[in-house]
Amino acid sequence: MKTKILFSLALILAVSDWPAAHAADPVKDYPNRPIRLIVPNAPGSSADTLTRIVAIKLGEALNQSIVADNRAGAGGAVGLEIAKNAAPDGYTLITSGSALTIGPHLRKNLSYDPMKDFEYVAMYARTPVVLVVNPNLPVRTVKELIDYAKSKQGKINMASAGSGSQSHLNGTALMTAAGFESLHVPYKGGGPSISAVVAGEAQWTVPPAASAMSLVKAGRVRALGHSLPQRSPLLGDIPAIAETVPGFKSVVLSGLLAPKGTPKAIIDKVNAIVVKVVNTREVKDQFAFQGAEAATSTSEDFRKAIQHEIIELGKAVKAAGLKAE
Repeated sequence: MKTKILFSLALILAVSDWPAAHAADPVKDYPNRPIRLIVPNAPGSSADTLTRIVAIKLGEALNQSIVADNRAGAGGAVGLEIAKNAAPDGYTLITSGSALTIGPHLRKNLSYDPMKDFEYVAMYARTPVVLVVNPNLPVRTVKELIDYAKSKQGKINMASAGSGSQSHLNGTALMTAAGFESLHVPYKGGGPSISAVVAGEAQWTVPPAASAMSLVKAGRVRALGHSLPQRSPLLGDIPAIAETVPGFKSVVLSGLLAPKGTPKAIIDKVNAIVVKVVNTREVKDQFAFQGAEAATSTSEDFRKAIQHEIIELGKAVKAAGLKAE
């Protein structure tokens, strides 16, 4: 009788413990609900354009919705602060941007550390920047823009995606290297800044190609040059800015981050899928249409690439004479 009682008690305990032992594994079952993708840029920006291409394919591969959440402001710092404080469960991803690489050099008292507060998930693209002007401006080359700006004694406007943005740094670096001036007019994101050039509110800007090439092809802005070292089939017959301003170069790295503490198994899973989808002909062609090159890596190599960019852009900020605000 005693043996039967003990056996019954053991069976009861085993059955009562069954739900815990067989509970869903949040990492193994990832993802089982929609994923929020924070884009610290305005709609229509380079980061937004490329991110949405990747998000669609990533969502299809994961069999889950990926919902873009644009959080522009303070050169992208607003979006990164929100992302930093999100739950590290894999259901918040973040698009990298200038707030990660340029922000530390141009903004005082940042509420996040680019290297300590995020997990690096996957790189997916490299993008040059392009110098574009309003099509009514009487210039068709980089040299003609420089001469025109000098003749106007700096009384033309350079639009940017905001203070501390890639277009702000590139525009200032170009003016410094070529010896001309323009009034810097910051907008709330890449989309609004390029729209200002289309509308004639500003005369020129230097955004990542992905936010401008569709407008170039539609004739709504005129491209004078790009930031690759030499001409490239990626950008057709557009000349390199370096042909006129020796040494001018700039390439923007795009990728996905996650809040610090996100499980490595989830990071590895997302990285593997991003590498797979980005290297398909479909995505490569979509990137090329935007003037971007598909580029993937391990999570750790992506981290190292961003760390290198932070150092190099710090040198560019100093050379351009920009100060932290």
